[in-house]
Amino acid sequence: MPIDYQQIPSPCFVLEEELLRKNLELIDSVQKAAGCKIILALKGFSMYSAFPIVKEYLSGATASSLNEVKLINDFMGVQSHTYMPAYLDSEFSEILERSSHITFNSLSQWERFKDRVEAFKSENPDHSLSCGIRVNPQYSEVATEMYNPCVPGSRLGVTRDKLPDILPEGVDGIHFHTLCENGSDTLERTLAALEEKFGDLLHQAKWLNMGGGHLMTRKGYDIEKLIKLVSNIRAKYNLEVILEPGSAIAWRTGVLVTTVLDVMDSQGIDVAILDTSFAAHMPDTLEMPYQPAIIGAHQEPVAGKPTYRMGGMTCLAGDFMGDYSFDAPLAIGDKIIFEDMIHYTMVKTTTFNGVNLPSIGFWNSNGNFKLVRSFGYESFKDRLS
Repeated sequence: MPIDYQQIPSPCFVLEEELLRKNLELIDSVQKAAGCKIILALKGFSMYSAFPIVKEYLSGATASSLNEVKLINDFMGVQSHTYMPAYLDSEFSEILERSSHITFNSLSQWERFKDRVEAFKSENPDHSLSCGIRVNPQYSEVATEMYNPCVPGSRLGVTRDKLPDILPEGVDGIHFHTLCENGSDTLERTLAALEEKFGDLLHQAKWLNMGGGHLMTRKGYDIEKLIKLVSNIRAKYNLEVILEPGSAIAWRTGVLVTTVLDVMDSQGIDVAILDTSFAAHMPDTLEMPYQPAIIGAHQEPVAGKPTYRMGGMTCLAGDFMGDYSFDAPLAIGDKIIFEDMIHYTMVKTTTFNGVNLPSIGFWNSNGNFKLVRSFGYESFKDRLS
């Protein structure tokens, strides 16, 4: 049932339950066909009110901070797969207690904490805990350097020249993450680079975590190739394969509902000021960068049609996006609906300039809107002192 935007407060992230379930059904079919485990990456999607739905299809989740670990424990009811570029001494005991898998970013991190890992295992024989090391295959097709973990000087993962010929005792797994919303063709080339450099160590490992970036829910993604690649690597090295997508799970599952607050002429450019912010509420659009689609609008100026630059409500000069053409002129109070605003959006919002965070809600499969959370002054104040 189409969303009735008049039911929804503004601004508000709205997750559509049916679209989320459709993605999860596809992902579940992949893990069953390939014999692998696919888990949720919280860095891309942390809407914990949706975790009960996610848990119907996926068995776990991965975290990169203690707070994410706690969210997994509390709202998915499972131990976390945990990876952090560096662990804090003060948090590590709790990380051990709350995790089923811990991946270390470097050999020095492993050396620093391995005695605590072994002591924990000895003291907690009923707690299943497996440790891995993140590797850098020095191959990535990610064009934006901010998102490319294989650029020279990258702090993420160990290159082959830094590893011995035998996995350190106590290390069971190998983890890599070099994709970002890529297809299975990219994974195929990445695996070739991985095997060339780390194939001998893969034969020694019990599991391989292929990280995220597998955008299997995007139209045109070659699902059969993904299944074949995962099945082949499992069989060749006799290990468990884990994938941890963030974007794929929440891909095109919802929108950001906003409202026009003002329309003004700025030196010959028509600007629509919205009750949201690209800098504070959609920072990925400026970081990547990319221009998000608006329902009912053209993403490129169309001659003869009313055209507007979308302006955010912060004082940052660069808090704008555009230009978009519409079939009719915009007016104060009009709804502007940004598409595909659930993954890597809610997780990055800030209260910069004191701007309220957008509300969060569900459009349920029965055609009703449920407001899950709204934010105000306390959310802003609690981040400061």
